Amino acid sequence: MRGRFYMLFLLLLTEAVYAQSVANDVLSFEDYTAIVRQHHPMAVQSELIRKKGDATVQMARGGFDPKIGTDISQKYFKGDQYYSLIDAGLKVPTWFGVEAYAGYEQNGGVYLNPENSTSGGGLVYAGVSLPVGRGLFIDERRAELRRAQIYQKSTTVEQRLMMNELLYEAGKAYWNWFEKYQVLRVYEDALGLAEFRLNAVKQQASLGDRPAIDTLEAGIQLQNRQLALQQAQLEFRNASAMLGVFLWQNGQIPLELEETTIPVDKSTVQLKTTEGLLLDRIDSLVAYHPYLQQYRFKIDQLKIDKRLKVEGLKPQLDLKYNALSQVVGSSPFSDLSINNYQWGLQFSMPIPLRKERGALKLAKLKIQNAELDVVDTKAQIDYKITAAINEWNTTREQTALYQRTVSDYLGLLEGEREKFVAGESSLFMVNSRELGYINAQIKYLELLTKNRKADLTTNYSLGILNDD
Repeated sequence: MRGRFYMLFLLLLTEAVYAQSVANDVLSFEDYTAIVRQHHPMAVQSELIRKKGDATVQMARGGFDPKIGTDISQKYFKGDQYYSLIDAGLKVPTWFGVEAYAGYEQNGGVYLNPENSTSGGGLVYAGVSLPVGRGLFIDERRAELRRAQIYQKSTTVEQRLMMNELLYEAGKAYWNWFEKYQVLRVYEDALGLAEFRLNAVKQQASLGDRPAIDTLEAGIQLQNRQLALQQAQLEFRNASAMLGVFLWQNGQIPLELEETTIPVDKSTVQLKTTEGLLLDRIDSLVAYHPYLQQYRFKIDQLKIDKRLKVEGLKPQLDLKYNALSQVVGSSPFSDLSINNYQWGLQFSMPIPLRKERGALKLAKLKIQNAELDVVDTKAQIDYKITAAINEWNTTREQTALYQRTVSDYLGLLEGEREKFVAGESSLFMVNSRELGYINAQIKYLELLTKNRKADLTTNYSLGILNDD
């Protein structure tokens, strides 16, 4: 009888000891994702992508920068200056395809071509060049700027995709870490119970209240718990190492996860439901999915290329007009007159335009191919979202159900313990009930983690993990 009371006291003491909480630093999921979002190298890299888009536009705008230049050509032979050609000027390209320019020309020499002769003071000119045919509505310079502007917009989408991928992988690492820690706690408690029970059985066996073989069974159970705990410790250490991959400071200094840092307690983790997702918004979210937006930007760029190919079917017809004024004394415009001018026309057109027509066909085929990619990508996104939501709903129901199952297993275990203390049960049955309770807790933790990961996967599939 004394041994039974001693066993009951140990069981109650075990429950009291393992019900106490240990003071540790808790890293919540929200704090963890905030660190990842701000300091991970990929997060810093995503900002560089946006800056890359700005730099690309700036570079394309450089095609419309005014240019100044000088062209000097002289020839001397046997003491004679055959010719001296000097031409300095400024060219200003415009968005409308018109190029305005102005300059100063001074030529001389013994054998100068009369066509190039100017007075001693030189010649001032100003004019415009206008493509009337090919290049009137779009040319390579304007196409390049428009492509750069579209690319600038696409970098914002690319940034979203990078952060969406980063937060998804980081989130999975956190919930895996959470699960491994909670499983570790289950096995720590189980090992503590096995140690106390072995001591109690030894005490009872020494008093003659239990057969000696029970100590052997309790010892085997303790060894199994030790093995399970070692495996749980290994898995938790590996999960902690994976979590550390996502912890950085300023994108350059990796942070080391302290051994005392733990995830949130399972009692504070709420089941995620699809009610907050607003299912009626899914279609609109899919329509603006980053992957689909990327393809649309690609199509926009291809359409610019197509416009450029269509422009290539037109003949080359460029008009050029220069107003001329001879420099007299210090006045460059004293000789300015509407009768002093130079004009020109340049025309060319390949026949029968096989190269241009072939290029246009290729441009159209590329657009069709990209549009089919949009259809295929949207179908894949729809499937992934549906599968994620289905798993989300199923794991929510399973977790809620198994929460009751864990409670029922605990009731069976407590009842079996009472029968064991009263001498109406065996150590084998207590161990069996306890093993069922342990497995139920682990299964519950697995389902709870799956529910949080399904929430993560759904938002990842929608491409909105980085949306505030």
